[in-house]
Parts: sequence; C-alpha cells; structure tokens
Amino acid sequence: MDPIQRTIDIANANVAEGGRPFATVIARDGEILAESPNLVAQTNDPTAHAEILAIRAACTALGTEHLTGCTIYVLAHPCPMCLGSLYYCSPDRVVFLTQRTDYEPYYVDDRKYFELSTFYGEFAKDPVERRLPMDYQPHHGAIEVYRAWQERNYSTT
Repeated sequence: MDPIQRTIDIANANVAEGGRPFATVIARDGEILAESPNLVAQTNDPTAHAEILAIRAACTALGTEHLTGCTIYVLAHPCPMCLGSLYYCSPDRVVFLTQRTDYEPYYVDDRKYFELSTFYGEFAKDPVERRLPMDYQPHHGAIEVYRAWQERNYSTT
C-alpha cells in the first residue's frame, strides 16, 4: 500500500467522521507499522495528534522508543509538539504532504496562546517573553531527581 495515499485516506475519513484533517502513517521496509488520524476532537485530548498516536503505536509494536529504519508520513508539517516527538523517536525520515501556508486558507485552529501563523516564533522566544505566562522557580529537590536517575542508571559502584 502507498503510505502517502494511505495518509490522505485516513485524514479524509477522519474529516468525514467529524475529526480534524490530520493523519500519520509509519512505515518500515515497505510495510505499514502504525497509523492514526488526529483524535483531538473525538477524545477531548489536546495531545491526541496523529503523529503522537502513531508514534506510540509503532514504538509499542516494536518494543522500543526509537523508530530508526522508519519513514513517518504526515499530512501537514508538524506542530512543535509533534516535531519534538519526531526528533525524539529518531526515524530515518519524515515526509509531510502539505505545509501551513498551503492549508491555512482552509483550516483555522486559533486558541488563547496558539495561532498557527505565529506559534513557531512564539516557541523560539525566551520563556519570559512568551505570551503564555511561565515562571522559573528553581528548587534543589528537582535536580536531586536527576541525580537519583543517574545513580540508578549509570552508577559504577
């Protein structure tokens, strides 16, 4: 099966069922490992993006957090959350079939702190300059969690 056409078909089916126009297919060695539409509207879960759901399914199926050897097909250029997930799972390649400037006339998803047209710029700002109020409150106990992790995972004793 053509993973590009499958990505388009999943997105079309999701729209027909009242969902959002996004989908992801993950393939390796010519076989589809996982696929998902965006399920935000259906689940009321703002993290239920197609990329996230398909990555979870593929990693579970493979028993790893790494998707090396895989190509991930997404209908639209990934949002920052999905882009971060794509970097983290390390596929060989990501193929996106449209970009924001192409679909912007047809799809709007504006929220209090999130507008497609400005979010990447907002994301790149220093945290204190972002529209979403963010405070850094250092606490010694927080770094202790990382020390404990290092000791548990990399202790030479």
